[in-house]
Amino acid sequence: MRDFRKLQVWEKSHALTLTIYRVTQNFPREEVYGLTSQMRRASYSIPSNIAEGAGRDSVLERIHFLQIANGSASELQYFLLLAQDLSYISAETCEKLSQDLTEIKRMLTGLMKTLKSQ
Repeated sequence: MRDFRKLQVWEKSHALTLTIYRVTQNFPREEVYGLTSQMRRASYSIPSNIAEGAGRDSVLERIHFLQIANGSASELQYFLLLAQDLSYISAETCEKLSQDLTEIKRMLTGLMKTLKSQ
């Protein structure tokens, strides 16, 4: 069993979650139970699934939770585009956070490949 806090992909996804919480603080009040909630949920789903997978004994279970994290990253990418189109975030913010997500997704894919080869 690995300590998830030592995984670089967990560190990056946790930092992204903190950023998403800060960014969504400025969203309109009527989005509290809409896009704000969805973006926050998708963002914390990434590091939480990495953590849960790290606590599993079988490689297949670990990979399963990394796949869920990867799906949440894709979901968050869409929410970023929606937030930009609704003028809740700037194009620059959307691009920066999308780049962060792309890097996280690459890291997740790499970790899954490494686990599959064990």
